[in-house]
Amino acid sequence: MNRRLTAVVERDGKGYVALCPDVDVVSQGDTVDEARENLAEALELFFETAPPEEIQRRLREEVYVTQIEVAVG
Repeated sequence: MNRRLTAVVERDGKGYVALCPDVDVVSQGDTVDEARENLAEALELFFETAPPEEIQRRLREEVYVTQIEVAVG
């Protein structure tokens, strides 16, 4: 069974960090693609090894990624 999850990738120094806020799993890579691939691998490992109670506890059914505008300075 496949599940569509959210991935947020951001630059961190010389590399990239990828976060899946749906289950709080994080990975990293030297490029955006590598960070995404590593996150996918980490997620697959999480779903293969975590007990069902842990998956249920961490799984968010709705995650929204949006932008907001705020005054600065």
